Amino acid sequence: MPAGWLNGEIAVVGLARSGRSVAALLARSGADVYASDLERSQSLESTAAALRDDGVEVQLGGHDLARIGKASLVVASPGVPPKAPPLATARSRGIEVVSEIEIALRLLPNLHYIAITGTNGKTTTTALTAHLLTALGHRAVAAGNIGTPLSELALEAAPPAWVALEISSFQLHDTASINPRVGVLTNLSANHLDRYDSVEEYYGDKALLFRNATAASHWVTNGDDNVVEALAEAAAGVRCRFSVRGRSDAWLERGRGMLEVLGEPLLARDDLHLIGDHNVANALAAALAVLLANEAHRSPDALGAVARGLRTFRALEHRIESMAEVNGVLWINDSKSTNVASTVVALQGMTRPTILLLGGRHKGEPYTALSEELRRTVKVVLAYGEAAPIIEGDLGSVVPVERIGSSFVDVVAAARRTARPGDAVLLSPACSSYDMFDNYEQRGREFKRLVKGAGDGGAGSGTRDAGRGTREEGSGKRSAGGGRRGAKK
Repeated sequence: MPAGWLNGEIAVVGLARSGRSVAALLARSGADVYASDLERSQSLESTAAALRDDGVEVQLGGHDLARIGKASLVVASPGVPPKAPPLATARSRGIEVVSEIEIALRLLPNLHYIAITGTNGKTTTTALTAHLLTALGHRAVAAGNIGTPLSELALEAAPPAWVALEISSFQLHDTASINPRVGVLTNLSANHLDRYDSVEEYYGDKALLFRNATAASHWVTNGDDNVVEALAEAAAGVRCRFSVRGRSDAWLERGRGMLEVLGEPLLARDDLHLIGDHNVANALAAALAVLLANEAHRSPDALGAVARGLRTFRALEHRIESMAEVNGVLWINDSKSTNVASTVVALQGMTRPTILLLGGRHKGEPYTALSEELRRTVKVVLAYGEAAPIIEGDLGSVVPVERIGSSFVDVVAAARRTARPGDAVLLSPACSSYDMFDNYEQRGREFKRLVKGAGDGGAGSGTRDAGRGTREEGSGKRSAGGGRRGAKK
């Protein structure tokens, strides 16, 4: 790390999982560390006690802005908005603000990593990439915005040699040294307009994936997404594309039903156990990235291992997850769809008449982009949570919309009453979960619990009411430091 960072105290703002691990990493690397969190809870008290054992000075329930204003460096958790007082104080004093990933990358100099970002699909693509690297015989894991902080791996005595690194726009903003073996941009659409002033600003942070591009860089981009192609156009290095619409470096050859990568047939579409063209695109992106990451990955034996990896991969929890068929009704958990574009993708894969559960905390996007797919397959939208009035206003003239209120038990009960044999009930909220839950995982688990209760004849009663939850969407990490953030990017 730069010597200047160690010539004073380093301030870590936010003690969710990434903040906790980076504070410990810095302390064990010899830095003086002050860590703070706006909240106070039993779990945070346990975190504080463990960090104090490592020599970290910890403050809960607020931040010492004067102390942060004298820091040699500030490390920001991704859940802390850039205008939060601690970060605003640091920047006003000319103090550099970096991400937890930035610290971990500097302390893992020999790491081989493939970085994945985009609006949708990046978590599945990241998991697929780690799975394929493992299939090739590497000790590889998925880390970053997918849930395991990179700094947590840096704390290990023997960190993995390869990482599939999911990185959000928030993290890219503060990761100046990002320079992956291969960088992947899955797709782009409006998102996080509750945090960004414009969609252009959001895209600008995504473009930081290419900030250190050289002639030796390798990039994987979505040939079906004009915004992605325009954003990546000026990036130096080798760029390869994936497509489900036509011939490309990695593409779906529909005539033969075959996934092809770099001119080689890789896997029959029927052998990929994932629903929808969007998941074919994710598989193509992951396979292409892994093949580009090392020349040895393109040998006949390696291609066979990649094909076997694709064949054995299964859908992630909470992402278009077919949970159960109860009395002829298929229940699908897509709680991870926390923006409108992701819900469009889920609807495109529906083949049954659908009852759509839509709602939560509004993120600034209009819901009218759902209209075409709603007309095709949706019988009724059950709108709930804080966003329900906006959903009704946007979609009430498109399909029947029923407002349910703030109890998730009532939402699932209404879906159960409405559904008929042959229907599907799809939880694909297009909103963050903060008004009723701590994160999208909790929302998905509660949905599954209530559906299981329905199958067993029970109603379920354990869901939380609206007005709660300040955890970071997408990874179970609590947002802290100055406000609430939007869904996982």
